[in-house]
Amino acid sequence: MGTLDWIVIGVFFMALIGIIWWVVSQKSNNSEDYFLGGRDATWIAIGASIFASNIGSEHLIGLAGAGASSGMAMAHWEIQGWMILILGWVFVPFYTRSMVLTMPEFLERRYNTQSRTLLSIISLVSYVMTKVAVTVYAGGLVFQQVFGIEELWGIDFFWIAAIGLVMITALYTIFGGMKSVLYTSVLQTPILLLGSLIILVLGFKELGGWDEMMRICGATSVNDYGDKMTNLIRNNGDANFPWLGALIGSSIIGFWYWCTDQFIVQRVLSGKDEKEARRGTIFGAYLKLLPVFLFLIPGMIAYALHQKTGSFLPMMSNGVANTDAAFPTLVAKLLPAGVKGLVVCGILAALMSSLASLFNSSAMLFTIDFYKRLKPETPEKKLVKIGQAATIVIVILGILWIPIMRSMGDVLYTYLQEVQSVLAPGIAAAFLIGVTWKRASALGGLWGMVSGFIIGIIRLGAKIYYENFGDASSVSLFKSLFYDMNWLFFCGWMLLFCVIVIFIVSMCTEAPTDEKIKGLVFGTSTPEQIAETRQSWTKWDVINSIIILAITAGFYIYFW
Repeated sequence: MGTLDWIVIGVFFMALIGIIWWVVSQKSNNSEDYFLGGRDATWIAIGASIFASNIGSEHLIGLAGAGASSGMAMAHWEIQGWMILILGWVFVPFYTRSMVLTMPEFLERRYNTQSRTLLSIISLVSYVMTKVAVTVYAGGLVFQQVFGIEELWGIDFFWIAAIGLVMITALYTIFGGMKSVLYTSVLQTPILLLGSLIILVLGFKELGGWDEMMRICGATSVNDYGDKMTNLIRNNGDANFPWLGALIGSSIIGFWYWCTDQFIVQRVLSGKDEKEARRGTIFGAYLKLLPVFLFLIPGMIAYALHQKTGSFLPMMSNGVANTDAAFPTLVAKLLPAGVKGLVVCGILAALMSSLASLFNSSAMLFTIDFYKRLKPETPEKKLVKIGQAATIVIVILGILWIPIMRSMGDVLYTYLQEVQSVLAPGIAAAFLIGVTWKRASALGGLWGMVSGFIIGIIRLGAKIYYENFGDASSVSLFKSLFYDMNWLFFCGWMLLFCVIVIFIVSMCTEAPTDEKIKGLVFGTSTPEQIAETRQSWTKWDVINSIIILAITAGFYIYFW
């Protein structure tokens, strides 16, 4: 890091401080102002925030690492970003009509109070196990690699960088709330895109171009069926990414994440109206087409450079190349002074925006879905302080989870998707059936989520046990079902099981009244609601959505 790099980083922070200062000066009068920015966000802010919130350390470290270790396999999860369109076209009308602040609150409207509580618990648990732990871990790793510092003041620099990142982000999120998340995203997104594009261009220049990457990666086998790193669709016998399992698993996780997760949907709920919210999702879907090229492809470039030189990636103690260090290694080795500072700003932007969104969503879930329900008369300003305190607890739990997280997978992005694959099916089933089937009862939706959560926890427990304490070579029905089965197929069977549970329980229990589900399920909207939704989109919204789907299809065809 040269002097020019530090100047660039300094300018970035000055701009960030300026935005935060302006946001903080716009006083939040109540919890809705604080958590949803007063519901006046435009489509640009919504789309940029969706993208910047999604692009975190799991991409800078995890997705690039996945590209370096398994090639195109994990691209399924990124290219499934087209599902943001489902959020905009299908779910935005339901969410907007219900005027809810959180996704658990929507489930309470559709099902019952218990469903709301359960989803809040699952969401907070998933944030600890995935978003907090992954972001903090990867943030420490990336800065340790970029700055090349092992220790500082006798302390492992990994922890200094990780905790420092958390503290800085927490401060501006606590004081600025949702508006700070939205408006800093408008600054951070272009910097992140520009920095990652520079890495891509210089990586290709160092390697010798696209064809050279495709040649080297295309010559690397990833299984016994002849599939190469460049193949997106792999033999169904592939141990890690069978094509059918990958399509099913990525679709379930994508639907849950883009359409029902508070972390993403909260950005849409902050929109001025249906029109701005929908267009924000379309803009976000366009941006979501980029990560494969900005993060996964650079990982493949790093792998190809390592194959050519034999020493590009750092080696771990077991003699294997550290693929999770692919992106920061590209930054450290390829970028000139000044440019390196810009890319570091992009990395900072990604990490901080992702963390800020997480903090705000966590605070909102705990405050609205737990504390306010127990003490409905609590003053608005106190609710904000309660949410800030809850955030600190979640961060601490996430840091404590890091050692367990590392034992569950060598590649960060794969770990993230594996955990989400057992948390997503029950929630996805409850939302999907809830908005499409009028007969789905309160107890049906609840028990669908309960069964999914129990099965998911058993699966995670089995994975931790057999990979750290048990005999992985033993044979039993339990082990075959909850450990040996491919995680993608397990995700698909989980969804089917949860849907069946919802159906059976619903048919055996009392159906919801027409008044309860009015405007919350297909076929229950009033003529006025239907007319309002129709007026919120034009032919250009349809055309742009079709373009996104066409690009997605083209990607699958090229990398088939």
